Amino acid sequence: MALVILAGGILTIFTMAVDIFPEVNIPVVGVVWSYSGMSAEEMNQRVLNVNQRVYTTTVNNIEHLESRAIKGVGIIKVFFQPGTDPDAGVAQLTAITATLIRAYPRALAPH
Repeated sequence: MALVILAGGILTIFTMAVDIFPEVNIPVVGVVWSYSGMSAEEMNQRVLNVNQRVYTTTVNNIEHLESRAIKGVGIIKVFFQPGTDPDAGVAQLTAITATLIRAYPRALAPH
C-alpha cells in the first residue's frame, strides 16, 4: 500500500505543471516626478492631479491610475487594459508629458 502511494506521489510530481500561478499580463507604466522641497500636498494638487486628468483624456486603453505623493516626489502608476501594447502607452505618455512639462518650473522633471 505504501509503495502505491509513494509511486502515485512521484508520478504526480513529474506530471504536475511547473508554474501553478496563471500568467498575468497587465501592462503598468510608472511616471515619477521630482521637485526637491515641494510638499506632498502641493505635489498632489499641482502635478499629480493635473497629469492624471490629462492622461485619462489623451492616452488610450487606460484601465485605472494610482498615484502617491511624498515630499519632493510624485509617482503615477498607469495601468493599461490587459493585452495593451505597453510600448504604445509609453509613447503616448511621453508625448503628453513633454507637452505638460512646459507649464512647470525647470526644476520639476519626470523620470
